[in-house]
Amino acid sequence: MFRNYFKIAFRSLRKSKGFTVLNIIGLAAGLGVCLLIVLYVTDELSYDRYNVNADRIYRIDEDLYFNNTSYEAATTSKFFGPTLVTSYPKIQQMVRFRNPGNLLVRKGNDHVFDHHLTFADSTIFKVFTLPMIAGDPNTALNNPHSIVIDESAARRYFNSTDVVGRTLVVDNDDKPLQITGVIRDMPEQSQFHFSFIRPLREAYNFNDPSDNDWVSNSYYTYILVQPGTTRAEVQKDVDEVVKLHISPALQNVFHTSGADLEKGGNHFRCPVFPLTDVHLHSNKSGELEANSNIQFVYIFSLIAVLILLIACVNFMNLSTARSANRAREVGIRKVAGSTKGHLIIQFLTESILLSLFSLVLAFCIAVLLLPMFNQLAGKSLHPDVFFSGRLLPIIILLVLLVGCLAGSYPAFYLSSFQPIHVLKGKIAAGFKSSWLRSSLVVFQFFISIGLIVSTIVIYRQLHYIRNKEVGFNRDQVLVIHGTWALGRDGTTYLRKNLLTLAGVTDATVTPDLPTVDGQYWQEGWFPDATLNARKATIMTTLRVDDHYVPTLGMQIVKGRNFDLAQFPTDSTAIILNEAAVVTLGVKDPLNLILYNHDEYYNLLTYHVVGVVKDFNYNSMHDRIHPLLMVVNTYNWSSMAIRFHTHDVSSLIRQVESKFHAARQGLPFSYTFMDNDFDKLYHAEQQTGQIFITFAVFAILIACLGLFGLVTYAAEQRTKEIGIRKVLGASVRSIIGLLSRDFTVLVGIAALIAFPVAWWAMYKWLGTFAYRTQISWWIFPVAGAVALAIALLTVSVQTIRAALANPVESLSSE
Repeated sequence: MFRNYFKIAFRSLRKSKGFTVLNIIGLAAGLGVCLLIVLYVTDELSYDRYNVNADRIYRIDEDLYFNNTSYEAATTSKFFGPTLVTSYPKIQQMVRFRNPGNLLVRKGNDHVFDHHLTFADSTIFKVFTLPMIAGDPNTALNNPHSIVIDESAARRYFNSTDVVGRTLVVDNDDKPLQITGVIRDMPEQSQFHFSFIRPLREAYNFNDPSDNDWVSNSYYTYILVQPGTTRAEVQKDVDEVVKLHISPALQNVFHTSGADLEKGGNHFRCPVFPLTDVHLHSNKSGELEANSNIQFVYIFSLIAVLILLIACVNFMNLSTARSANRAREVGIRKVAGSTKGHLIIQFLTESILLSLFSLVLAFCIAVLLLPMFNQLAGKSLHPDVFFSGRLLPIIILLVLLVGCLAGSYPAFYLSSFQPIHVLKGKIAAGFKSSWLRSSLVVFQFFISIGLIVSTIVIYRQLHYIRNKEVGFNRDQVLVIHGTWALGRDGTTYLRKNLLTLAGVTDATVTPDLPTVDGQYWQEGWFPDATLNARKATIMTTLRVDDHYVPTLGMQIVKGRNFDLAQFPTDSTAIILNEAAVVTLGVKDPLNLILYNHDEYYNLLTYHVVGVVKDFNYNSMHDRIHPLLMVVNTYNWSSMAIRFHTHDVSSLIRQVESKFHAARQGLPFSYTFMDNDFDKLYHAEQQTGQIFITFAVFAILIACLGLFGLVTYAAEQRTKEIGIRKVLGASVRSIIGLLSRDFTVLVGIAALIAFPVAWWAMYKWLGTFAYRTQISWWIFPVAGAVALAIALLTVSVQTIRAALANPVESLSSE
């Protein structure tokens, strides 16, 4: 019996080639786009899950709240991990990281800036799954001058992975480090991409007495818990450590305990964060890498579902449009003895076959579009994932469900025809009386209009970000990276020489440019010398020189800029931003005294000399928080150069020459500040481009279904059109007649889509502290675009129907 169903299905599909091709293309396009989204979502959800014990690994964070100012960090005290392992049986192991960043490697007579260095405990190989292809993970980080590298670094410097025992010369001290292990490259789906791992005790300041306190937060701490331990149980142990160790430290240094802070509405907490949640749910100061956002996963998953539903609706529309051609077949088969159940199985068989054919084409579409999608999404996705043992069965099951869903209405609709009616040429009611088909087209335009509104709003927000006044001038600013390798004297020498170049107007040396995505110091500042934590205000602290403000085109609104040449006391001066003045609640901030401490908790006194106009030093997702600038005395990691010239290439060559004159053999690395600024919103730009691309696909797929519905309407009203033409109706009036129903449906869809789209975009814009407005004109424009698309699609079939010879349509009467 089933063989007969398949045979008849193949014959039916082959007989109606146009219908079959159109249906396969519609389903394949929808499935192809869904497959790409499945790849994206699967990739996002797989971060850090390569670790065998991923579900038992937690990160210990720090969460501070003082006087309406907050600070959330991905780091904590150096003592936290060892204390947990020693005193709490449920904590099986821990590992700490310190000073992740770049290093300078000697290669021949030159040096190379390489990336992804970290200092770590030797227990790193017991917590994380880092397969070692050479060396012993139990001893690899035991020696002081040892280093573990990944296989890419091994091949980069030695053209081999058999390098255990060889040495690398790194940093300015030309220290030879012995390679004691080679690990496999860390997966792309990870927050860790360490190419070089050195022993933690070799990290800067690790053995310094100033680093021996519970209040500092310079270490990334990850713990591995015993099987069966819940997050609540881990948090309970961590809270106890905070109470036993951090609270007394707060009392000793800042004259208040954790309990006193809580009573005053403030807090000092250390939340535990699951490793597998970090990539999509964490955006704290000091993240190892820029994380994504779970909202992107939700948005693209929703788009995938909507596109799949549109594809299913298309199938229904095209099948019902073909119902007139199948009506007599149904009548004859029923007269011959076929039951409704047999007919339903037959039509579902055809639907499932179409969906399977569509799946094959969908794989081809997905593979062809994958390079473009990778470029849009900034991913390196591979089509092999489609055929994995876990995903392929899910995809096939999904396609079978789509086939059943898409074919369900046509199957039950066509099988319900009464033989006596269809054999007389009287089939089901016309287009106007079918509320379901009208609902389907309203649904399609509801999605299309919603996507058009969303696309316009997203584009306007991205345009707003690019053009908003951010409080500093990022145009024509060249940023030189890695100037720390020059040393302080070398950096001073370079700046002096650069100012002799024609076109260079100023230069500043600082680690805290306003385009580094939130990697700034956050410190508590105090109004009096008691350093009472309950009175502290957490402020972002930028380390700058007296050329920072003029080089970046900032505006001093009160007081003056730093001037160390004229005012030597400016070494202890600070400049506040306007938000800090408001938070501190002072009317005249000039000469205000604020207090802090050094690494040994010696009291430091600072005086305010100026107020800078607020500027966006973080992403526009965040409001401008209290900020102050202090004179930079020890960190010269980058230099920003303000220039004014049309011959940028020539200037770069001259700057590079001056750089090499300061020290031969160093690599010259630079970026432009406007490009660095754009990178802050790279995720939003990518999301916007992907969303717009998928929106266009969804609208095109919807047009296929609309074409099917127009075909159905024209078939149902063929004789009406013929009579109207005989009675003198013009082609224009007939086109208007057939288009009027769709115009009404677009209007209904718009009335539903407008409030839903406004709500969705209002929520999305709410993630930005600075955002554009959802203007009223967006909605009529979106409706007009949708109507234009509908009429353009409808006109193809309605013109054909209006131009048809009425003799042919009326010949059977």
